[in-house]
Amino acid sequence: MTKLTAQDVAHIAKLARLNLTPEELEKFSTELTQILTYIEKLSEVETDGVEVTANVTGQSNNFHEDTIKEDGPSREELLSCSPLPIIESQIQTPSAHG
Repeated sequence: MTKLTAQDVAHIAKLARLNLTPEELEKFSTELTQILTYIEKLSEVETDGVEVTANVTGQSNNFHEDTIKEDGPSREELLSCSPLPIIESQIQTPSAHG
């Protein structure tokens, strides 16, 4: 693996619309080179006969239908708690204008 230059990283940063300082370009050229070297090394691993896996945890998404539960106080019970007047199933609040 050839070491990425600061110019290589600047090009990648431009494609990703990132503004990097000269110090960051140098830092990331080293770090990205290390990452790419590691990925290259992984390609050397013998995987013949290894079953393909999409999920190593065995967990899966369990979806269920949304249902409305009628638990808790009813509308009438909530309205009956108000000390304010009830008009057409709504609590009348004081006017902001006094």
